[in-house]
Amino acid sequence: MEKLINISALSKQLNLVNSKTKRPSNHILRYWEKEFKEIKPVLIKKRRYYSEKQINIIKLIRFLLKDKNMTIKGAKKALKTNINNLDDYHLFSLKADYQKNSIKLKSKNILDKIKKIKQLKKNG
Repeated sequence: MEKLINISALSKQLNLVNSKTKRPSNHILRYWEKEFKEIKPVLIKKRRYYSEKQINIIKLIRFLLKDKNMTIKGAKKALKTNINNLDDYHLFSLKADYQKNSIKLKSKNILDKIKKIKQLKKNG
């Protein structure tokens, strides 16, 4: 069975949180769901859950909108051109930028976890 993640956990994972309250900004994902037909969460008891495939699509949309400062219309156009077929080796391609950004985020998450472990060992 495929692992699903709820909307709040996904918002936190994508760093879509209110800077003042630190609460997840789920409304952004719900809005993107209306704008992008590629986003189709599973509804269980009226709650949204996302598969790994959906998460990857949403990460790409977030990258295009937030990191590349594209408009909704521009991001839709990029998705229609099937960004996965872009040249992986072209240094300035969207796909290369997306991959670099993805690796940076994963590295940051790993470093944060290492810091937490070291802090626990230090305090424990």
